[in-house]
Amino acid sequence: MGIRDLMRTRPRGTMEHADATRRQVRYAVAMSLDGYIAGPNGEFDWIVTDPDIDFGAVFKEFDTLLIGRKTYEMMREHSGPEMPGVTTFVISRTLQQTDCVGATVARDPVALLESIRKKPGKDIWLFGGGSLFRSLLDLCLVDTVEVAIVPILLGRGIPLLPSHAAQAKLRLLKHEVYPKTGTVSLKYAVVRAGQAV
Repeated sequence: MGIRDLMRTRPRGTMEHADATRRQVRYAVAMSLDGYIAGPNGEFDWIVTDPDIDFGAVFKEFDTLLIGRKTYEMMREHSGPEMPGVTTFVISRTLQQTDCVGATVARDPVALLESIRKKPGKDIWLFGGGSLFRSLLDLCLVDTVEVAIVPILLGRGIPLLPSHAAQAKLRLLKHEVYPKTGTVSLKYAVVRAGQAV
């Protein structure tokens, strides 16, 4: 059963509402001003590192990394998906466990996240491509959308949210401007059905 099949069998909004004690699924990503998270061939050399962002502190907020097949394959080509102290799960219908050194393959993101959230721990970083983000957003499994807007216009590439995604309302939680690079950081909560914006 694939993610699309799960979407047909599970009604939207059936996950419990986000609260302070539940481990959050946070989609955190860099994006160009024109809405792309990577170039047309997956390139990310345009992403600038701002000296005022404490990446060590950011990484300490997570102990679980959730990625899709394409992101896993890209990470494997560069340095591997291993991050010290972080458990990596790859959501894929095609990869086998033997294909994924340093990561655990999962087929059902709903069951996986229900299992992870039952255990104590830090937040879950939904990392990488827009396709997995769209699927999990449609399943009401994403709690926050955190975008660092990099001041560049790519003109084409991999969009933040691929076509045919369901509409999702967001509520601004935090914003920050980094003047040295012109990066703007935005953090939004995903508003569930029945919640006030």
